[in-house]
Formats: sequence, structure tokens, C-alpha cells
Amino acid sequence: MNSVLYSSHDGISTIKLNRPKYINAFNIQMRDDLYEVLKFFRDDNESDIAIICGEGSKGFCSGADITEFDTAPSQVVARSVRESRDLWGLFLEIEKPIIASVHGYVIGSGVEISLLCDIRISSSDASFSMPEISLGFLPAAAGTQTLPKFIGLNNTLDLILTRKVLSAKDALSIGLVDRVVDVENLESESLKLAKNIKNMNQYLIRAAKKSVSISDDVSLEKGILLEKRVFQRFQSRI
Repeated sequence: MNSVLYSSHDGISTIKLNRPKYINAFNIQMRDDLYEVLKFFRDDNESDIAIICGEGSKGFCSGADITEFDTAPSQVVARSVRESRDLWGLFLEIEKPIIASVHGYVIGSGVEISLLCDIRISSSDASFSMPEISLGFLPAAAGTQTLPKFIGLNNTLDLILTRKVLSAKDALSIGLVDRVVDVENLESESLKLAKNIKNMNQYLIRAAKKSVSISDDVSLEKGILLEKRVFQRFQSRI
């Protein structure tokens, strides 16, 4: 069984984490499958936007599959694999927008995956946590870098150091998610949002995403210059 499923209809792709028996715990196979699926989406000329979600009623992703920790490859092999399959870098490389549609348990890697997406929509039953330290390891899927950008340093440390569990309402209030909907409406509202974005000019959508993505890394003056270059580049395609 594939640990990540891909489907596309009318220019909207659905990427589904597919280990419902384990609440979509993130293991090595899922990492490799998600990498391949994201590459396919990146290169899929028939698709303009993706929704990433989790199979099953219990949750989006319950974090790293700790049952695999004792079977992990050596650090040298692991580093080589990460360099050849830079999943987090691939998320950042994709010019098309990606929506994270999350529900139930959103733990560790699940939080980190959602933060690499462009918009996060959550069901009202979702709960968010970063328990890695209590399990004996560090958040290592970009969480220490992405969380402060969205929720600030203090909230990040509070979440990582204290095993704090956030409700969907709490997550919305600090900027961890962008909107919260009723459980039964999550799929339809995510699709509605994707359709709204898909129906706009896609070159401008991608230009806006590119321009916003560089804002954290440069000064305002340099950012304005880069913004002009980005829009000139994409304007030539319209």
C-alpha cells in the first residue's frame, strides 16, 4: 500500500498521507513517497494547486514513527539520503500553492509539514503538539525554523519545551493555522478555497508566492527590488 496517495481533478491535486492505522505516522517510506509525489505535482502541467491531507478519522499526522528509530540507517547513510531526497527543500522550491487541510491529531512532523504549506485550514477537532523532546529527540523537520516565523519565539519555545497541546482555536489565535471550520466541512471548505485560488491568474499567484517567500530573508529595501524582478519575470509569461 502506498503511504502517500496522489489524485488530480480540474487542476486541483490531492496529496493524502495514507497510513491511517498509525494515524499517518511519518516513517521513512512516507518520506520517500511524499518526495516522489511532490516532484510529480511540481512537474504536473495539468495541476495548479494541491491540498495535502491525512487519511482516516483520527488525524492528519501523529508525528514521526518512533518504532523505526532503532532500524534507522547510520548517520552517514542518513545524511546522504537527506541530501538526495531533500523533502523540506522541495516543499520550498515548488512555485504552485499548497494548502494543508488538517484534522484530529497534528503532532510533530504533522505540524512541520503543515508549516511548509502556504495556507493551513484546520477542523475544529484538531489538536497540535510538538512532543519530541519528551521522547528523547529534537524537532528535526524544520520546526525550529518555521515555527518562530508563524507564532513567534516565545510561543515556539512554549510549545516545544512544555509538551503543550493546542486546540484548533488556540492554534488560530497564535497564527499556527489560518482558518478553522467544522469537522464535517473541512473537505468541502478546503476544496472551495483551492478552487478560488485556482480560478485566478496562476502566473500572478506564483509570482506573489515567490515574492512573499523571500521577505523573511532580506532587508525591506532589497525585498522591494527582488519583488520587482519577480514580477517582471512572471509578467513576461502572461
